Amino acid sequence: MFLFSVNAFSQNTINSFFDLSSPERWWVVIHPFKAKKAFNISKEVLKTTDSISKLGVIGKDINGGQLDAFKHSFWLVKMSNIIGQNSALKLGKAHEKGNHQAFKKHRLEDGTLPDKISSEMDLFNNKVGVHIFVQNKNLNEKELIGLLLSEIQNGKMKIIKKDAFNNFLTCDGVIIPKDSLMGKWENKKCLIPSNNK
Repeated sequence: MFLFSVNAFSQNTINSFFDLSSPERWWVVIHPFKAKKAFNISKEVLKTTDSISKLGVIGKDINGGQLDAFKHSFWLVKMSNIIGQNSALKLGKAHEKGNHQAFKKHRLEDGTLPDKISSEMDLFNNKVGVHIFVQNKNLNEKELIGLLLSEIQNGKMKIIKKDAFNNFLTCDGVIIPKDSLMGKWENKKCLIPSNNK
């Protein structure tokens, strides 16, 4: 998730900026006044996601599971509210383009190498987050979180199909060998509605 601080001229700012992917850096250059807000929102979203994980209402799977769907949809709800839905969607797209670059450089995200299906899942759930924000601007944050959790449990978002042992599955329910996923941007992982387990 996008984390960048724009404290003027500090070494941490320079380091944080260059830790971003080039698509995310371009987003910061184009939106310099929104970057600090985006950084703070990202930190808040990670804290809230951690709290939701501890509650256990949607599990603890941050890599393709319901918790991952929550993180992205909540991120875009918060971003849309603070920096505007168009800027939020552009940042979400920049983040996923950055994940493709991270894949090429063998850099992990949430403990695994990013892939195409994970990016498709994130982009879908980002759009759901924006839609929920646009349709429910009158709700407070607690109510929005409840609505997001309900939407996940009702299958309105996407997750990646896995078995009870956290093995990735094809759409036909066949376990995908881990070695066949290594180093592959495109693979046989399957997106499913978020109420399937």
